[in-house]
Amino acid sequence: MERSGLGQRYSEFMDNWVTLGFYERFEQVIALLMTWLVAIIIVVAAWELTKEIVVLVSHGLLDPLDYGAFQLIFGEIMIVLIALEFKHSIIRVVAQRHSIIQVKTVLLIALLAVSRKFIILDAEMSPAHIMALASVVVALGLAYWLIRDRELRRAALSVNASQ
Repeated sequence: MERSGLGQRYSEFMDNWVTLGFYERFEQVIALLMTWLVAIIIVVAAWELTKEIVVLVSHGLLDPLDYGAFQLIFGEIMIVLIALEFKHSIIRVVAQRHSIIQVKTVLLIALLAVSRKFIILDAEMSPAHIMALASVVVALGLAYWLIRDRELRRAALSVNASQ
């Protein structure tokens, strides 16, 4: 009988647990704890977003063409998405037994956070502030591209070496 995905992952986790040293177990416990804490934050943020939308709809104030409503709703949606991606990166540490969060994932989360900032940007924001945010996006994008390019080259080299 085939196990479900969750049951299989739990079995793999338990099989791996006995092979871990003290500090590796400590990292796993902390990662699991953080996963649950971030999950709680996601549920609360989604609940607050739902309440906000229900209140706006019930009062007839939800106008998608209103820039203020757009900023509010999509800013909150981006918070939930950022938290989901953050939780996913922590789960990857537990499931794949990586000892650290991957830099590529951190860069993607940072890009999401800066993208959120652009979505909720005030119209009166100074050009220097906008230029600074744009520079951060370019720097994060460039760093992500360099890391991804390096990973692709390593993968290509390992495929060529195995042939």
